[in-house]
Amino acid sequence: MSDLLHRIRVFVYRVQEQSADYLLLKGDQGVESFWTPVHGPIGFGEKLENAIRREVMDDVGIAQASRLIDLEMPQRWRIGDEEVVEWNFGFGTHMRLDELNLHARWADYRWADYTSAFPSLEFEHDRAAITRLHTVLFGDAPAA
Repeated sequence: MSDLLHRIRVFVYRVQEQSADYLLLKGDQGVESFWTPVHGPIGFGEKLENAIRREVMDDVGIAQASRLIDLEMPQRWRIGDEEVVEWNFGFGTHMRLDELNLHARWADYRWADYTSAFPSLEFEHDRAAITRLHTVLFGDAPAA
């Protein structure tokens, strides 16, 4: 028998004029750290939207989304006896970098446009998710 774990990956973004910036976070693991979106577990019986709002509030201090986008691309894999499902979302905001309240588990953070954010993400499924989000926001596939 295996354990089924549900997690969320939330791409916080802000749109200004005809472009978007994406919030990237870097963990506090020294040289093994990499840029990532907000992410975390979904609690037992917790609704997706509640988990998204909780993680974004806890990690960066944003209470409300101007727009929440289901990227409709869950990732699923098995590691030993655990099966993991990650749900990808976009979370719109109008906040500036200096207005964020970063949780201690993050060593660094920055806003990056798509052409800078895409190659900064370590995992292929994160690059696919940010591309989907950018396409939803602007209607055509960006060049990476």
